Amino acid sequence: MLSSDYWRSGDRKEAAEFGGSGDRDISSFALMTSLGFSAGASSYQHDLCCYGAGIAGNIFAFVLFVSPLPTFRRIVRNGSTEQFSAMPYIYSLLNCLVCTWYALPFVSYGVVLVATVNTIGAAFQLAYTAVFIAYADAKNRLKVSLLLVGVFSAFGLIVYVSMALFDHKPRQALVGYLSVASLICMFASPLSIINLVIRTKSVEYMPFYLSLSMSLMSVSFLAYGLLLDDFFIYIPNGIGTVLGVIQLLLYAYFRKRSRDECRRPLLVTHT
Repeated sequence: MLSSDYWRSGDRKEAAEFGGSGDRDISSFALMTSLGFSAGASSYQHDLCCYGAGIAGNIFAFVLFVSPLPTFRRIVRNGSTEQFSAMPYIYSLLNCLVCTWYALPFVSYGVVLVATVNTIGAAFQLAYTAVFIAYADAKNRLKVSLLLVGVFSAFGLIVYVSMALFDHKPRQALVGYLSVASLICMFASPLSIINLVIRTKSVEYMPFYLSLSMSLMSVSFLAYGLLLDDFFIYIPNGIGTVLGVIQLLLYAYFRKRSRDECRRPLLVTHT
């Protein structure tokens, strides 16, 4: 009886006669298998990080959506919108509608976490705008109502034009650039509040949790967009991250300044 070593040596000899590739083929197969497992593990980690960033963005966005509740409780309690502005909510509503459209399969694939967060966001922004209209004075009520009609008209026009005149790839590019523009408008809308903070040297009309949630949401979706390599997600959220950090720095500066002024002793006059 021949041993297995003999057969193995015979196989090696035969392989050598045909080019000596036997061991190399076995080694190549092992290497390819190892690389396949490695690539699979790397892909799994990438997908896990991607979904983690998207879910974190959804969570921070939800906090962002509910953060104006104290402001609107104050509006309802006082029966007046005071110096609060409806513009951030109008911009946010338009942004949520456009970004929801971008994330739907009619336009893009694989960005479902963008669709979920913006659908919820649109519902919140619409509710806030309705409350603002109910308690605003006549001039602001008319202004905000016209802006609301303009938002839905613009969104309807975007949907119609993108579906009627563009194929899938050009449609994605068109809606993607519009979503970038709307996101930048949303992130830039607090600039009017920043101007008010600098002018009044008070953070009363710039809610801290609103600024913090916006910053964290922007960072999360910046990571989500980078992991997906989606230009239309990571560019506006990168800008939002910068603007969010600026708001937080302003809040910290003027909050500290207000506290320092409160600690100063009162001037005493002697008559």
